[in-house]
Amino acid sequence: MQKKEVKYKRMGFFKTIKTYRWLYLMLIIPLTQYFLFRYAPLSGLQVAFKDFSVFKGIAKSPWSTPIFKYFSEVFNSPQFWHAVKNTVKLNLLDLLFGFPMPIILAIMLYEMNSLKLKKVYQTLMYLPHFLSWVIIGSLVSKIFGTNGPINNLITSAGGQSVNFLMDEGNWVVMYVVTGIWQSAGWGTIIYLAAISGVNTELYEAAEVDGCGRLRRIWYVTLPCIMPTIVIMLILQLGQMVGIGFERPYVMMNDMVRNSADVISTFVYNRGILNRQYPFATAVDIFGSVVNMCFVIGANLITRRLGEGGLF
Repeated sequence: MQKKEVKYKRMGFFKTIKTYRWLYLMLIIPLTQYFLFRYAPLSGLQVAFKDFSVFKGIAKSPWSTPIFKYFSEVFNSPQFWHAVKNTVKLNLLDLLFGFPMPIILAIMLYEMNSLKLKKVYQTLMYLPHFLSWVIIGSLVSKIFGTNGPINNLITSAGGQSVNFLMDEGNWVVMYVVTGIWQSAGWGTIIYLAAISGVNTELYEAAEVDGCGRLRRIWYVTLPCIMPTIVIMLILQLGQMVGIGFERPYVMMNDMVRNSADVISTFVYNRGILNRQYPFATAVDIFGSVVNMCFVIGANLITRRLGEGGLF
């Protein structure tokens, strides 16, 4: 009987493939793209364990002796640990102030009664996501520069000019605020979709029980979208040691380099400009391993607390 059941299941599987063969064929293009640009480049990670030469190539370059020589150089580099500290600090600030913002915006949009205004606000909030960081950096430098309109407004009101981008403390604030402005609107899409999936009968029951709008948000909306919040939090924690290159590089200047030099800019300076490819690859491997540990740890903690994790 068991053999017949297995054969029946196999027949069903192959029949499904045959029925939807054109749809499965369409998967070849994205799977090929994912393999070529995600998995194939992983072979280059061996550069971190070799005395790499551009002229010899990866395959013919000799293995370093000892094998973890470049990892030792990374861990003994004070500049590397300074970049790690800056990366963690900026990511923690993004997590503290930037993570709740899409949730707040999504709830505010969902609670709006006017559909026309809701569409206008959604469009205005989504637009910054489509701007390049080069454009955003130029706008920030023009608006908040020493001779920008904000400082002109402050001085015309009798105040003193503020170094928004030249002072390290002010630069960190501008970095976080600019990041929130650029990404918060786009992040609301996920939470709006989650809120739209909440059963409306729950809101009706809460209203019958005498709950006002704020209580409905607290006792119905937030608990219902909590699984989505947890998953997004785990994903963001997985980037705690990783950081994008464009945002810090575009907003950086020599006056704030001590606070703005992060892992991505450190890798660029050492790996690309100084052509220390094994060293830069070792830094990247270290960051990927730490990020993976953050994801696994955050997932275990959330599951222990009774919330559904990623896996």
